[in-house]
Amino acid sequence: MRLFVLIVALLGTLAAVFVNRAANAAEAPRTVVIGLDLSKSNPLVNDDAYAARAGRKVVAHIEHLSPHSRVMLRTFGSYDVTANALKVDQVISARAKPDAVADGVRVLIANIPKLVRDGKLEAQGFTNILPFLDTMSQVVDCAAQPTDYILLTDGFEDSEYAKLKAGGKLPRPPGDAFQDCASLTILGLGQGAGSPAVTQRVRDEWRNWSIAAGFRHFAGLYDW
Repeated sequence: MRLFVLIVALLGTLAAVFVNRAANAAEAPRTVVIGLDLSKSNPLVNDDAYAARAGRKVVAHIEHLSPHSRVMLRTFGSYDVTANALKVDQVISARAKPDAVADGVRVLIANIPKLVRDGKLEAQGFTNILPFLDTMSQVVDCAAQPTDYILLTDGFEDSEYAKLKAGGKLPRPPGDAFQDCASLTILGLGQGAGSPAVTQRVRDEWRNWSIAAGFRHFAGLYDW
């Protein structure tokens, strides 16, 4: 009987240890990098309903972040710093609660078409996704804390690196540029092409690229 009691107590202690470890892992701070594609081919710049849905989708990645997590929002399109001056950096804290930060990001994304119509943001003629990712890899350390990249883009790289919509292929990334990065998610991949076959081809290109770059998980969503 005494042996049985000792075994039960030991199992209870081990269970508590595993629960505490799981809780600590769940509460670990994260970095969330949000990239908004302002190229003219992306419905984010001209479709209010689409932008509103995209904003609501992004909320799920932010609203439960733990303190000391970091949210970084940037725009991309042309390879031009002056055309992509919108930058948001927010650290989750008692003053910047995750639900408030998530709602602010949602409102901003939902208003992208209006900001473009009002001339406050510029719809752009190219889609430099790879240069954007390269730039962010220089300023975000995925080894410091788990990092998720969320790109609101049709995924059609249109730069000196590749012309994906015309059947081009993405180049291999230079080394493990995103080693230790948790995930790359593309929302709206294939939008505008009107072809599930094209969407699948572009999804495969980005999945292969993300694995070679070091991302642990990839998701390319045409719709959600």
